Amino acid sequence: MEEPLPGGNADAGQVVRVGDTVRRPGRPWTPAVLALLAHLRDRGLSWVPEPLGVDERGRSVLRYLPGDNPFPAGLSAFATDSAVHRVGAMIRDLHDAVADFVPPVDARWQVLYPHAGNEIIAHQDLAPYNVLVHGDEWYLIDWDAAAPGDRLWDLAYALRGFVPLSGDGAWEPGGTERRLRLVVDGYGATGPERELLAGLVVERVRSMAELLREGWRHGRQPWARMYAEGHGPYWAAEAGFAAARVETWRRALLA
Repeated sequence: MEEPLPGGNADAGQVVRVGDTVRRPGRPWTPAVLALLAHLRDRGLSWVPEPLGVDERGRSVLRYLPGDNPFPAGLSAFATDSAVHRVGAMIRDLHDAVADFVPPVDARWQVLYPHAGNEIIAHQDLAPYNVLVHGDEWYLIDWDAAAPGDRLWDLAYALRGFVPLSGDGAWEPGGTERRLRLVVDGYGATGPERELLAGLVVERVRSMAELLREGWRHGRQPWARMYAEGHGPYWAAEAGFAAARVETWRRALLA
């Protein structure tokens, strides 16, 4: 029996649970993503999905992971200082583990941001909505957007979602700057890296707004649909929000 699982944009309604596995539609980048996950598991990252191959319908098969996603009901799972510090440490572990990954010779990736760099194969969508929480365990899911990118590019998007550096929500006065430093401290970013990160948050948010706008202009799905549903204006506003605060965030990171 197949049980539809919630969430997702590109594969909404098509991700299902079958027994102790999760199946999602196969894509040109599916073999490369499965190889990436196998490498990360071999490096000891038990909090990424275990790849089990493809089924008779060409769908990717992953071991089912327990837990709930706290988004968008709230960020309570990431509310404490220790939690956001842990976010940064997990991302550093991920980036270090993927550093020696050698993609298959015929690897294809879903490259949504061609200007993201090529230092590593980055997750490209590090955000609360891609974390399952099960007691004290966290699991990072939804790897279909994985593609070449730079470490700081990947981290910048995580800052936007987990701090959050967003017009959606705010913590107590001064809390945003403190949480921003805690994530970056957990990551172990150097001084020169801290100098760059705030500007990369702005660039990363703008790139999302551009992806949606161009998808809408050219009819590329799911971006055209998402733009029409309001995601386009939302991300354009978020880019303005970030640009207006970039110097405050940069000073906080260097404090």
